[in-house]
Amino acid sequence: MSAPDLLTLGESMVSLRSTGPLAAGGSLTMHLAGAESNVAVGVARLGHRAAWAGRVGTDEFGEYVLRQLRAEGVGVDGVIRDPDRPTGLMILERRTADLTRAEYRRAGSAGSALRVDDLRAPLAAGARLLHLTGITPALSDTARAATRWAAETAANAGIPVCLDVNYRARLWSRDAARAVLTPLADHVSTVVASADELDLLGEPGADESTVVADLFRRGVHTVLVKLGADGARAHTPDGVRHAGALAVTAVDTVGAGDAFTAGYLSGWFDGLDLPGRLRRAATLGAFAVSSPGDWEGLPRRAELSLLDGHEAGSVIR
Repeated sequence: MSAPDLLTLGESMVSLRSTGPLAAGGSLTMHLAGAESNVAVGVARLGHRAAWAGRVGTDEFGEYVLRQLRAEGVGVDGVIRDPDRPTGLMILERRTADLTRAEYRRAGSAGSALRVDDLRAPLAAGARLLHLTGITPALSDTARAATRWAAETAANAGIPVCLDVNYRARLWSRDAARAVLTPLADHVSTVVASADELDLLGEPGADESTVVADLFRRGVHTVLVKLGADGARAHTPDGVRHAGALAVTAVDTVGAGDAFTAGYLSGWFDGLDLPGRLRRAATLGAFAVSSPGDWEGLPRRAELSLLDGHEAGSVIR
């Protein structure tokens, strides 16, 4: 079997989502969650070959994770089933219409036990691009070493590496994240970050232009800065380009950044120019925020133009 277009690694979990305050007994529904698997699903839905590597427990939650990924066409041959640790959990509480709180049950999880040996076979199989996030190295010492090894190995093999900073304050401090992610960027070709995350790849408090200039000196080719409803900025050695967001009704912003990344990488796989990649990134971000769930509303290739020219509440008959 040929190498995938996208290889990504990290922790995929079960997300239990509430429809209201947990303390009041809000009902829960079960979903697949994980920044890296969100990207893999988004890329696979657009017809690219995607694979995810990581660990899940031998419990029913682990079975659910693998079943969902297989159903979305994501390769899971590189997944390790851990008989001694449980699959990680995330509880998302819809506290109000405008505020969602996340709570994790991932300390000691199967995913947090990721180690270098787990990744040797998936990396040896190759890929057109390796996608990493700043979440995985926050999980444990072994996961941190595995992330670093994967980035170095891919870069040395000529495989481009994309890093989404994806800072999670509940997993580690900004200083701890900076100490790990700044050297990791030496092996990266594309960086994705929110405006308030970018200085985690440089000096504390450094402004955007300073961090970007330093990343370019270290070999990064593209820096994508996510701006939420204001779109995104793309820095390349040729200059800066701004891309606006699509106007949609936002119902759930969880997973929007992962959708943006999936759209951008899909455009890269398709050989689109920078404006085309940004347009596809914005399109997937719009699908994500206007649909409930991390990834459930992401489009298939035939649906990429679905949001063009339609007003809120439109019905296609």
